[in-house]
Amino acid sequence: MTVTQRLYQAARPVWEACHAHPFVRGIGDGTLPLEQFRWFLLQDYRYLFDYARVFAYGVIKARDPELMRIFSVNLDAILGGEMRLHRAYMARLGIPEAQVFAVQPALANLSYTHYMLAVAAAGGPAEIVASLLACSWSYAEIGQRLADLPGAAEHPFYGEWIQGYAGADYQKTNAALVALMDTLAQDCSEADYQRLEEIFVSCSRYELGFWDMAWKREP
Repeated sequence: MTVTQRLYQAARPVWEACHAHPFVRGIGDGTLPLEQFRWFLLQDYRYLFDYARVFAYGVIKARDPELMRIFSVNLDAILGGEMRLHRAYMARLGIPEAQVFAVQPALANLSYTHYMLAVAAAGGPAEIVASLLACSWSYAEIGQRLADLPGAAEHPFYGEWIQGYAGADYQKTNAALVALMDTLAQDCSEADYQRLEEIFVSCSRYELGFWDMAWKREP
């Protein structure tokens, strides 16, 4: 198996729990209360700024100019692409961007982002990508699965969210990140792989915790 195939298998039980989570299922069947989605949106928007900072660490730590460009392109995809979807929903819900920064990040949110930033500060490009990939890849899979549900992608409110993560642009960006993980880890030792798996599975567990945090609206 490739490195990413091994990572996927290691995290699969956690990802299946994400797919089965009532928050995710509520987006898919359109029953998620808007107030819960609003709470999630604000927390996720705050999360994405630190997620982008992890990509910035990749730019700093890359020794190869092409790798620097790859991290930079992904950084732009977050700030100029994924956040656009969030801002569109914020406009629909009447939330000005200034209000987002008055929101205190939830403890689970802070714990997740601080873990990724700590991994990025201590590790190299492979560790950085392993910490980023759990979010990118799991959202790509969630988007695809929800889009396969009859009528889900056409829902008048949640359909745009589903289409955003199931769409070609997001799927292409994620596939490139998966390929980058395999490239960076192609000659890694088993000990090095185990460290990457620890990071990837830990971030997958944080992803599940984020859905749970949003469902319960935990401060």
